[in-house]
Amino acid sequence: MKYLKCVLKETLRLHPPFPLLVPRETLSGVKFGGYDIPQKTRVFINSWAIQRDPEIWIRPEEFLPEIFENSQVDFKDQDFEFIPFEAGRRGCPGITFGIASTEYVMDNLLYWFDWDLPKTSKAIEILDMSEVYGINVHKKVPLRLVPKPYSF
Repeated sequence: MKYLKCVLKETLRLHPPFPLLVPRETLSGVKFGGYDIPQKTRVFINSWAIQRDPEIWIRPEEFLPEIFENSQVDFKDQDFEFIPFEAGRRGCPGITFGIASTEYVMDNLLYWFDWDLPKTSKAIEILDMSEVYGINVHKKVPLRLVPKPYSF
């Protein structure tokens, strides 16, 4: 189950539900990263770019759940390199329930079913991970799988 949690974190790192977080407005003028940001400036945080930063992540474009195995980085803490649901005081209040629900559903789907490609699809089908951007992100080409009940 620990590895499944790593897979979930890596999925949220590579494919955050909201690539641009809720806009913020500065209360006072600040200097950040060598830039002067005046008071009352609307700031958009690009979580997609932060979570794919090559200075923070090893091979940021690859799906590597193993990076979370011995890592203390979590979306519930103050780790601002991994923010699929915002961070700090303004983070999503439903994180705990949402992650627990997702883990429960994934556990049951993987435990009770074996998954296969449909008979009509090509055996050597390339998985298309391209996305469509909007209010939230979803796959451009849906993944179609056939569940087969697992029998002991």
